[in-house]
Amino acid sequence: MRQSVEKAQSSQALDRQRQHHRAALAAGTFGVVLVALVALLFFAANTGTLKVGPEQLFRGLFLEYDQDVSTVFDLRFPRIFISVLAGAAVAVSGCLFQAVLKNPLADPGIIGISSGASFAAVLVVGLAPTLYFFTPLLAFLGGGIAFAMVYGLSWKGGLSPLRIILVGVAVNALFTGLASAFGSMGGSSSGVASIVEGNITMKTWSDVGTLAPYVGAGLLFALFCIRACNMLQLEDRTARGLGFNVSRARILVSMVACLLASIATAVAGPISFLGLIVPHIGRILVGSDHKALVPFCILFGALLFLLADTIGRTIIAPSEISASIIMSIVGGPFFIFLLRGSKKYANQ
Repeated sequence: MRQSVEKAQSSQALDRQRQHHRAALAAGTFGVVLVALVALLFFAANTGTLKVGPEQLFRGLFLEYDQDVSTVFDLRFPRIFISVLAGAAVAVSGCLFQAVLKNPLADPGIIGISSGASFAAVLVVGLAPTLYFFTPLLAFLGGGIAFAMVYGLSWKGGLSPLRIILVGVAVNALFTGLASAFGSMGGSSSGVASIVEGNITMKTWSDVGTLAPYVGAGLLFALFCIRACNMLQLEDRTARGLGFNVSRARILVSMVACLLASIATAVAGPISFLGLIVPHIGRILVGSDHKALVPFCILFGALLFLLADTIGRTIIAPSEISASIIMSIVGGPFFIFLLRGSKKYANQ
């Protein structure tokens, strides 16, 4: 009896030690990502022919007028802020979709949400530019329609993760073709072209003002979805036995995920694979608990997309490669690796 008690106490102590170790690792990871993001923000602001030092940048932003800092602020900072906001939104969207669909291969770009939102956005910008501020909301409608199509067409006595991906690829191709066709029409605006191509080169503070409120609201809603995401990791029968409304949670979390992906697409264009890569890296570094995973996706998504945009600006300067293309180049092999390395999807 005494030995059993001692074993139980030893096991509990070992569990506590593991929990402390995971918590320390997660805290260290958050610290490293935050420092890297701040450093990259400064590096991105100084990428180009005009450079300003840290002290000059601080003084020019907060203390006194500086022409060089003002130029950097007007030309580079909008692009930086859009990269950060869009990256955070798409990464969290992917995290939420993976929880809802119980499919680690889910990504708003792969399953057609981004392309549906992109098509709605180009229609608004091309046909009713006076409604530009409401473009994210109308893009949300397009993303929601795309998600409903994927979900409905994938249902066949249940939802197969691989079937969702295959239907999503088809829906993505459909809306991408429609958006490209509209964008290639004569007289289409540069705004339409920038959305179709995922180009954030000429974005201004007006675009930041359009994107920021929606992203802020969407990320706040995502934080309120953390408990629901953790419950959705359980079997549906188990969650219902605990008094959890699984169907309502899926609908609400899906709406938040669609909102985040759509509003980012409305301004930055379709961003593929970011919502796939970031949650996977997050689960390795901070675990599967969404209390840590969602905040990690916010920070690391912002870092990764800003890094992609900075690389695209510098790798063949003075020419540029859009951040969306950089993410596709990196994310394609990552997706193939996940698909081939998972027995769960290889047999479906």
